[in-house]
Amino acid sequence: MKVLQIPVGQMANYCYIIADEETDEAAVIDPSWDLDEVFSALKKNGWTAKYVINTHSHFDHVLGNEQVAKVTGAKIIQHASSQLDKDIAISEGDMIKVGSIEIKVVHTPGHSKDSVCLITDGIVFTGDTLFVGNCGRVDLPGSDPREMYHSLFEKVAHLDEKLVMYPGHNYGPSPTSTIGREKKLNHVLQPRTEQEFLEFMGVGD
Repeated sequence: MKVLQIPVGQMANYCYIIADEETDEAAVIDPSWDLDEVFSALKKNGWTAKYVINTHSHFDHVLGNEQVAKVTGAKIIQHASSQLDKDIAISEGDMIKVGSIEIKVVHTPGHSKDSVCLITDGIVFTGDTLFVGNCGRVDLPGSDPREMYHSLFEKVAHLDEKLVMYPGHNYGPSPTSTIGREKKLNHVLQPRTEQEFLEFMGVGD
């Protein structure tokens, strides 16, 4: 399995390509800007994009969906609660297969209703649910700080601590981390009650 982390655009976004090097099947995760780099990487490596997978439906993660799908023939995959056009709807616990790679879907609402984390072979793509050193905003339309609390503490915090974390943005001191490291160092993952978390995030009653 090969993972390419591609910095794109002016908002410190990451687009990813994950590929099975035996079958040359690939998935493009969160395409937005700088699609020439994505197409170039696919061509250079001889990979065929089977899917476009979105960690959530905010514009800076989906802008390139239609173009990538048009150029490569890839099917667009999003969580079932996304209101955007998609070919395949996914839900908690679903598996996405790319060649011999199996990607498990974990529904992590909070930053948005349709946010998901994607887990496979020792890595997790956290989108805007969890950044290196922080978490996604909870003050946007469709955001819910209570849902973020439950996603972080009932799902993310229980993931294998050895998982290498690939976030949706380059907002931290390093481009990647691990779940274990974030549990130790990330201020949003320090143990708190739900009410304490809401107050910490500036939305307490």
